[in-house]
Amino acid sequence: MRTPIVTALLLASVLGGCAGAPAQPAGPDRLTVEVVATLPHDPAAFTEGLEFAGDTLYESTGLAGKSTLTAGPAGGPPRTTATLPSPLFGEGVTVLGPTLWQLTWQDGFAIERDSATLAELRRVPFEGEGWGLCHQDGGRLVMSNGSSKLTFRDPRTFAVTGSVDVGRDQLNELECVGGDVYANVWHTGTVLRIDAATGRVTGTVDAGQLRARVNVTDPEAVLNGIAAVPGTGDFLLTGKQWPVTFRVRFVPARP
Repeated sequence: MRTPIVTALLLASVLGGCAGAPAQPAGPDRLTVEVVATLPHDPAAFTEGLEFAGDTLYESTGLAGKSTLTAGPAGGPPRTTATLPSPLFGEGVTVLGPTLWQLTWQDGFAIERDSATLAELRRVPFEGEGWGLCHQDGGRLVMSNGSSKLTFRDPRTFAVTGSVDVGRDQLNELECVGGDVYANVWHTGTVLRIDAATGRVTGTVDAGQLRARVNVTDPEAVLNGIAAVPGTGDFLLTGKQWPVTFRVRFVPARP
């Protein structure tokens, strides 16, 4: 038979253990897209990267012999276009004031360009494949290569400065917003919101309805363009060879 003192000590131990246990992080927020507007998009554009700088939308497209970089108003004809020489395959893009970086897929280098004229300034080699690219406040570059890893790079030298593992393969086009990185998962309608400091997925966005709305049948015509609209909480989303771009908000999904 336990004495009152022993019982009290056991209860205190249990309560103390519960109080001292670390809190488990909440699961990712479940989100979906609310379409605010639709804009025209070049149906020939094999979109690989999308990013605003002010009111100018930059779009990098792929396919060997057909890759381009354009700059202009969202939904309108580009004001400036650069064509990549064959057989280069364009990938993600990010704009850093007077210059920008454009990735190539399996060609082994990134291209630094003048952001106003899109003229090529230099090529910097890197190992592996290039998929998505964005930059955080302070200029740190964030790059994907189709794996579960996000790699951080110096904005001037393109040298690797660190990485995090997200635990989800096929990370593709990226968009940096504050401390978060939004990444679409290739061949899906899913966009992940990732804490760049830890690699933890804090939100999953189901954007699968968008591909159904553009009525494309090519299996490669998948979601692959994310651009935060400056000064708003909205995003532009499009895909490879989609005829429209969607302006959306990420909102809680219904249970």
